[in-house]
Amino acid sequence: MELGSAQAVVTGAASGLGLALARRIVAAGGKATLLDLQQEAGQAAAAGLGPSAHFIRCDVTEEAAVEAAVREGQARMGGLTLAVACAGIGTPGKLLGRDGPMSAAFFQRILSVNVGGTFNLGRAAAALMQHNAPDAGGERGLIVHTASVAAWEGQVGQVAYSASKAAVVGMVLPMARELARFGIRVMAVAPGLFATPMLAGLPQEVQDSLGAQVPFPSRLGQPDEFADLVAAIYANPMLNGSAIRLDGAIRMQPR
Repeated sequence: MELGSAQAVVTGAASGLGLALARRIVAAGGKATLLDLQQEAGQAAAAGLGPSAHFIRCDVTEEAAVEAAVREGQARMGGLTLAVACAGIGTPGKLLGRDGPMSAAFFQRILSVNVGGTFNLGRAAAALMQHNAPDAGGERGLIVHTASVAAWEGQVGQVAYSASKAAVVGMVLPMARELARFGIRVMAVAPGLFATPMLAGLPQEVQDSLGAQVPFPSRLGQPDEFADLVAAIYANPMLNGSAIRLDGAIRMQPR
């Protein structure tokens, strides 16, 4: 599939990885529907991308809201060939913290956004993509999950976050196997340390220190590099059922 003809729904697209991807799609000639809770930022982002993009405010944890937003996006774009789940939260929390054990509510909130939100987008997108006319290779669409290296190397304070990202990775293969009969591929990208809003609030010296931990290139990853990889996945039909690490060879330490 060619990115220039992509009709994409991207969650968490008001900023960071999602916005970089939407920008890449529109620049290639495709169309993008930006989903996010941040209405003002999302509207501004879509306006900046021009007529090939539009914004829909959406809480990814709400099944009906995601389904409605994906349908609206499909209608506005005239189709749906790509769905990318970038919405996520990474609030740190220790299993045994100063105030006692981690609450079940905290744990469930992380899973609700990161796992539930990814699932909600995937189910809604697949339900529509299955009816697409297949291309010459029999392909109808692509679903991409955004995971993290924390799925394998969770640090202290990442019990909930790591569990959620491991689940995001764990859904990929069974989804790919199930959707293969429709010609729908499923992949995950697992970024390492990236210059996203999650890290933007840290002092510059802290960001520089984190970047120096990356073997090569020794810096934080850029959102455009995430977009580059999704574009490559979209173009290569043999990429299916796997998670690709995008991390400069870093392996996270315990702390």
